Amino acid sequence: MKHAGPQALDRLEPLIAQIRALPGLVEKQRGTFYRKSRAFLHFHEDPKGLFADIRLEGDDFERIDVTGADGADRLVAMARACLEP
Repeated sequence: MKHAGPQALDRLEPLIAQIRALPGLVEKQRGTFYRKSRAFLHFHEDPKGLFADIRLEGDDFERIDVTGADGADRLVAMARACLEP
């Protein structure tokens, strides 16, 4: 599964805009977000759809299918929960 390219990121732009609005994240490059000095969230594309990898705890990422609105909403909720103090 490859990292999302420009066309895939264009399709994800409404979701990416929601992620940008969350406090405590820095977008190092389009669609790649860091929390402090650690990678926190990035996107992949695959023939099966569009996916986000989010680091919830420790060193492991969890992969979320964000092809549809339900997955995108779930991702934003998960990210928000991780960023709350």
